[in-house]
Amino acid sequence: MLEHPLQRFFTSRRSRPTFEWERYQLRDVLIIDHPQCEAVFSRQGGQLLHFQPRGQKPWLWCASHWPQVGAIRGGVPVCWPWYGRHPSEGVWPAHGWARLLDWKLIDSRESEAGVSLHWRLQLWDWQADLHAELGQGMELRLTTRHQDSEPCQFSHALHAYWRISDVQEVALEGLDGAQGYDQLSRQACQQEGDLRVAGGCQRVFDHTGPLQLQDQAWQRRLGIDTGDSANTVVWHPGKRPLMGVAGSEAGGFVCVEAASGGSESLSLAPGERAELSLQAYLVH
Repeated sequence: MLEHPLQRFFTSRRSRPTFEWERYQLRDVLIIDHPQCEAVFSRQGGQLLHFQPRGQKPWLWCASHWPQVGAIRGGVPVCWPWYGRHPSEGVWPAHGWARLLDWKLIDSRESEAGVSLHWRLQLWDWQADLHAELGQGMELRLTTRHQDSEPCQFSHALHAYWRISDVQEVALEGLDGAQGYDQLSRQACQQEGDLRVAGGCQRVFDHTGPLQLQDQAWQRRLGIDTGDSANTVVWHPGKRPLMGVAGSEAGGFVCVEAASGGSESLSLAPGERAELSLQAYLVH
């Protein structure tokens, strides 16, 4: 059984170029086959859907079946220019427009260490650039600029679905003492010790810097660094059903994401730039 639905692109023994476009579930996907890693991006959303360093298990989770239209659940959706619900327009899509629109691939390069990609989305007076560095580790950097004549409000997130053995078996280390807000109980919270999410979790922590996702069943410790983002968001639906996701699939991921501007939208002056980053690496 495949560890990830998109591993199907890498089971053939035929030689494949490093970068190759294919059509899959009504989307254009970019297949990346490099000596250091394999990966899949979707043009829709500029979304990294699969990443796996050679000799390791997949790092990212993705749903097996995608809706004919709408967002793809899995990988690292780019939530932009807002994440969560829009603060004033209730009928606008959750998590913004970016994951619903096609991005342009500006550049793709390879080296002995891995691959580098640059995706761009231009929307009205806004421009979002996503830079990816993939090899034995992964790094995503999201940069936002706007050229409006007035300050603009926005928020953004890199909403990563990390592939794990079983949500019952993992623990997130590094949040001990962190203050946050529990969106399920709708009250402030403070983390004590390691965070376990088996019963469901939707917490926004005031936290920056590195965490470790410990997966005993896979004997893997994954370092996750949300950089200078204002918030680290931890989410899992627990036993609540997710549209388009089989019940058994949901046990194979936990979301740990970099976010800024959720409760209080960021204000960008004309020409100002905002950045968000997410980095992951294997902890030996």
